[in-house]
Amino acid sequence: MSDLDLSYFENLGEHFLLEMTQRAEEGVQVAGIYCIFAPLELIRAAGAIPVGLCGKKQEPIAAAEKELPARLCPLIKSSHGYALTGTCPFFAASDFIVGETTCDGKKKMFELMARLKPVHLMQLPYRPAGPGAAEFWLAQVRELGRFLSALTGQEVEAGELRRQIGIHNRIRQAYLDLSRLMARPAPPLTGLQMMTVTETKNLYFDAEDHLARLSRFLDRAGRAPGAVPPQAPRILLTGCPVGKGSEKVVRLVEELGGVVVVMENCSGIKSFARLVDEGQEDPYRALADHYLSTPCSCMTPNDGRLELIGRLAGEYRAQGVVDLTWLYCHTYNVEAERVKALARETLDLPYLQLETDYSASDLGNLRLRLEAFLEMIAGR
Repeated sequence: MSDLDLSYFENLGEHFLLEMTQRAEEGVQVAGIYCIFAPLELIRAAGAIPVGLCGKKQEPIAAAEKELPARLCPLIKSSHGYALTGTCPFFAASDFIVGETTCDGKKKMFELMARLKPVHLMQLPYRPAGPGAAEFWLAQVRELGRFLSALTGQEVEAGELRRQIGIHNRIRQAYLDLSRLMARPAPPLTGLQMMTVTETKNLYFDAEDHLARLSRFLDRAGRAPGAVPPQAPRILLTGCPVGKGSEKVVRLVEELGGVVVVMENCSGIKSFARLVDEGQEDPYRALADHYLSTPCSCMTPNDGRLELIGRLAGEYRAQGVVDLTWLYCHTYNVEAERVKALARETLDLPYLQLETDYSASDLGNLRLRLEAFLEMIAGR
């Protein structure tokens, strides 16, 4: 294990909650978000603070199933359960929610959630390269700007929006540079440690301070020795998002001697793999173009995901692809066929799809399958 000090990232949630309480007295509005389609720069340019909301643990699901079908993605049920039970302090402290129509389940969840908090729902065009899609999404981004200004009383100025784009690009670049250290033969972090760091990307008030701390950590990590042996099988994890509470597959891979060198999913590198074009004259259009290019499985066709997996497999010298699908997440489940073909036929890499939920009921089965998969990689 690496001896790098992760305390800033591990304790950032507590510090954020404390500052949220103090800022609330000053009238600062907090926007709860669930997805990387929410334009952070626009929220901050309107004087609000975005915070990533809870939705990665098993405990709140029972409460959610009183309103939602049991046969629904655990991420949706966990998110709604936290909201219903008041057990996510970030949801409780949020003044409003910025949602998005990434799937039918989430879209309908937000209808129920609107009873608890004001919800602004951004409508995604599901064919991003289709006629009119870019202009439709641009209109959605502008509408969000008007919604934010009405709530905060602060107009979004083009200069401030450009400034926010600049600072968030530098934050993305820092996360990306840190992630690239995982491409080393002996990475300075484990996959679980890297996950701890990347989970903080929507959990800070002062963007400049967060960037400075992230940059100092990047410098230390760049000089740190390897945290895992160079012979550890190198895994590219793709599929649904994971995080603290839903990290069982990442944990099992690393307990069994492997290392997750890169997570392609939206809780991993997908959210900071690209920068917003700062050269565009209209900052709204720059944001719209950037976020619409996110290769989410809700899009059709979603060729961008395959392109990203192919590129990451080479850059991070992956030796196997693990495709994690949460139970009843139909878009990722259907895409698994294309990802399997890419891994086996184009990249010549072993591929394993795991369909599971947040519970610990299948840990034994997952362990057996992952152990066999890692042994196969080691024997190649």
